[in-house]
Amino acid sequence: MTSSLLVLASSSAYRKELLSRLQLPFAVAIPDIDETPLAGETPSTTALRLAREKAAAVAAKMPDAIVIGSDQVATLDDEQIGKPGNHANALAQLQKMRGREVIFHTALCVWDGRDGTAQVEDIQTVVKFRDLPDAELDAYLRIEQPYDCAGSAKNEALGIAILERIDSSDPTALTGLPLIALTGMLRNIGVTFFSK
Repeated sequence: MTSSLLVLASSSAYRKELLSRLQLPFAVAIPDIDETPLAGETPSTTALRLAREKAAAVAAKMPDAIVIGSDQVATLDDEQIGKPGNHANALAQLQKMRGREVIFHTALCVWDGRDGTAQVEDIQTVVKFRDLPDAELDAYLRIEQPYDCAGSAKNEALGIAILERIDSSDPTALTGLPLIALTGMLRNIGVTFFSK
C-alpha cells in the first residue's frame, strides 16, 4: 500500500462497509457540497459531477491524500429518482417502479492528491422491480425503512425480495461503491492489495 492516506469522502454507512472489505486502512471525511442536479443535466452527468465534487471538496482539506468520492442517481424514463426521505415518498417510488426497469448510475472518483489527478467512471446497473401489490410494498417499507436509499430498496438486505433481476458489471455498484472499478483505479496509482 502506498504511504498516502486513503480517505472516503462520504457520510454513507453502506459505502464505509463496502470499502472496509478491501482491508485497507482508511479515514472518513464528510464532503460539504450541494447535491442538487443542474438544469438539463443527464443522470450520468449528475452522478459523475457529484462524485468528483465530493472527492475534490475533501482533497482540498487533506492534501496528498487519495480521496474516494461516489454518488448514485437512479433513473426511470430519464427522470432522476432520489432518496425518498419518508414512507409516503418511498411507497410512491416503489409504486411507480413496480414491474419496470430502473437504471442506477453509480459514479466513482479517485482523486490522487499527490499530483492532483482524478479518475472517474459511471457504472450502470439495470434493476427490474417485481410487480407487487401495494400491501406488499407497504409491508416491506415498514420492515426495512430504506428512506435513505435512492430507489427505496436495500438490495443487500430484505429489499432483494422486491427485485426480479439485477444486471451489472460490478455487483457492489448498486449498494453504492463499485469495488471492482475502485480496485482497478487504486491499482492504477500504485495501491497494492494482499501485502503484509
